[in-house]
Amino acid sequence: MSEKTLYQLKYGGADLNYVDYEKAKVIMLPVPYEETVTYRRGTANGPMAVIEASGNMELFDEELGVETHKIGVHTMAPLDTSGLSPEAVIEKVHKAEKDVLTAGKFPVLIGGEHSASVGAVKAARETAGEISVLQLDAHYDLKNEYEGSKNNHACVARRIQEIAPLIQLGVRSLSREERDFLNGPSNVVKSITAYDILNDSLWDKKMLDDLKEKVYVTIDADVLDPSIMPAVGTPEPGGLSWYLTLDILRMLAQNRDIVGFDVMELAPLEGNIAPDFLISKLIYRFLGYIFFDKNRKKNNN
Repeated sequence: MSEKTLYQLKYGGADLNYVDYEKAKVIMLPVPYEETVTYRRGTANGPMAVIEASGNMELFDEELGVETHKIGVHTMAPLDTSGLSPEAVIEKVHKAEKDVLTAGKFPVLIGGEHSASVGAVKAARETAGEISVLQLDAHYDLKNEYEGSKNNHACVARRIQEIAPLIQLGVRSLSREERDFLNGPSNVVKSITAYDILNDSLWDKKMLDDLKEKVYVTIDADVLDPSIMPAVGTPEPGGLSWYLTLDILRMLAQNRDIVGFDVMELAPLEGNIAPDFLISKLIYRFLGYIFFDKNRKKNNN
C-alpha cells in the first residue's frame, strides 16, 4: 500500500469525497519537525493538531459562500523527519513539494518548525520561475547562524532571501546582528514591521509594489497576537489580529498569483484547542481566497 493510502486522517475530515490525490487540486504536506526549536517546544505536534481541528470546521465558508473543499484537498502522510538534520529535512521537503508542483497541484505545507520552509521555497522557485516570498512573522529570522546551524529556525529568512526576493510583514523582534544585516550594503530584504502597519497608511501598497507577480507565502503562527495565538514557541506581543490577517491574505489572492504557502510553528497547548482551530480555518480561508475570490474578481473585470 502506498504512502498516500496508508494515511487516513484527512484535512477537513476523513469522510470527504474530495480527497483523491489524482483529482485533488490542493495537496497538504504535514512536516512534524522541531529539531532546532530553542524556547517552548511542541511544534512537531502542530500538523496533526491542525488536521484534527479541521475535521470540526463547517466546510461551507460563510464569508465566500462556497464549499472550498470541493476543489479537492488531499492530505499526504506526514513526512518522516525522525532523527534527521535540518538540512536533510529541507531536502526532503524540497523533493516532496517539487513533486506536488510538477504534478500541477497546489502545495500547502503544515509545520513543524520554520526551517522546513526553505525546501518549499526552493521547489517553488525551481518550478514557478521568478517569484517573491512574503514572510508573515513576529521574528525577522535573519541570523546567519544560530546554535551552530545555518538552518536553525532562527535563520530561515536569511536562507530564503538567498533563493528569492523576500518581503517581511508584521515583524517586531530582532537581534543586533539582524539589524546590522538589514542596514548593511548587501541587504535586499524589505521589512514592513508591525509599527509600519500601525503608522503608515500606505504599508499595503508598498507590500504589493515590492512583490513580483508570483508569490510564495510563508506564515509563522507567531505573527498573530498572543491574545489569539498563544500556542507558539516565542509569543511576541503586538501581533496581527484575525481580521487584519484575513484582509492581507485576501489582498494577496486578489492581486498576485499565489504559487504555494505554508503555515508553521504552531505548538499546541494542552486543554486549549482554539489556536489549532484558528490555524486550520486560516488555511481553509486562504485557499478559498486563492481558488474562488481571485477568480471572481477576474470574472467581474
